[in-house]
Amino acid sequence: MRRYEDLVEVRRGVVGGAVGEPGEEGPAQFLWRGRLWKVRTVLAHWVETGSWWHSDRVRAVVGSDDAELAGESAGSTDLLAEREFWRVEAGRGEGDGGVFDLSFSWDEGSWQLVGCVD
Repeated sequence: MRRYEDLVEVRRGVVGGAVGEPGEEGPAQFLWRGRLWKVRTVLAHWVETGSWWHSDRVRAVVGSDDAELAGESAGSTDLLAEREFWRVEAGRGEGDGGVFDLSFSWDEGSWQLVGCVD
């Protein structure tokens, strides 16, 4: 899978799930590099939290001054930061398409395309 960090515009809607699964609300279409992609199937959906283990609060609890843990200050790591990920199969027409990983940042309110296999 190729990795990206490209901002994309997303239209949400109800999209089909994997075979035998009901549809769910998620990204129904996205605009990437000037091309409109229609989501055919949601393959996976998950949420990731921020790197809470790097926060000053965690170091205080475990009593660690470990340099590796000190890589970020409390101000740069939000313990409640979440990103929602969607792995989707999408295409622009008959026969063409691929698998895309889309990410929504609740902190920033923006979507990114973070991976693609086409």
